[in-house]
Amino acid sequence: MITPEIHNQIATAVKLLEAGGTVAFPTETVYGLGADATNPSAIRQIYEIKQRPINHPLIVHFGDIAQLSYWAQEIPNAAWKLAKHFWPGPLTLILRRSAHVPNIVTGDQDTVGLRIPAHPVALALLNALGAEKALAAPSANRFGRISPTTATHVQQELGQQVGMILDGGACEVGLESTIISFDDETALVLRPGGIPLSALDAILDKPAILVDQKNIKIRTSGILPAHYAPTTPLTIYPAEHIWASAQELAAQGLRTIVITYSEHHHANVSNQLIQHYAMPSDPVNYGKKLYAVLRQFDNQAFDQLLIEVPPSDPSWLAITDRLKRASYTQN
Repeated sequence: MITPEIHNQIATAVKLLEAGGTVAFPTETVYGLGADATNPSAIRQIYEIKQRPINHPLIVHFGDIAQLSYWAQEIPNAAWKLAKHFWPGPLTLILRRSAHVPNIVTGDQDTVGLRIPAHPVALALLNALGAEKALAAPSANRFGRISPTTATHVQQELGQQVGMILDGGACEVGLESTIISFDDETALVLRPGGIPLSALDAILDKPAILVDQKNIKIRTSGILPAHYAPTTPLTIYPAEHIWASAQELAAQGLRTIVITYSEHHHANVSNQLIQHYAMPSDPVNYGKKLYAVLRQFDNQAFDQLLIEVPPSDPSWLAITDRLKRASYTQN
């Protein structure tokens, strides 16, 4: 529900955006750092604030599916099917951009990522901007770091560099959107996210294809090998090895947090250098908490974060993807 206070804040945010400023706003996935998608100088601020490579494209957020043809062209039928079913929602479609999208949004590519977020504050903000306006918005954090899922996270990381922060509470999904491009009518999943593959397949005429990261030709958000990372080293371990590894680190005098997804994997360890945190055992609630938990322990002066490898079930695909990137180290 949009309270009178939030309504007034949105009116202020619209004026700020129209003047070329930046606004952090909530979505159902993570908080975004938005600027007028048609204003290149405003968008440049996003890259500067995030310390983001200028050729790394942004996702364009708008408020109504009727606007899709304004921002994209040559839209496949499969894209329309997915948009009509999942928007507003955690789905980003990579489509041929229209002339209304500036080069700086797309990293000079001829495609653009588009989505309608499923958050009342985001939708109210986007609709208040008007039919021919949208927000180019990556996550509201330093490039490559843990995505924010509360307004406090944004404030702690970006502070006064952001023109305004709209507080819409904790994000409901907590993981970024599923990103899909198209080869004719075949949906290609470039990044798993808030919508599982099984849900996509139920809508499409042919199954969606999860693209091997090495074969992705399009530059888009969140597909670099290292991403979503805490500053504290993070390592993924199978349940049968994680506690022994924690004890080895403790023997070196290193303070360690062990994060598992089930109390079943909680070993009886009395070493004061080792702490334990149990995540939910279902992927929906695990995903909702993941970034907040990583951020919490990243701020508590641990030397190592050890996290249990997720189940191999397809419903955990997005979580596995994020943890692999968050723990990535260059060989």
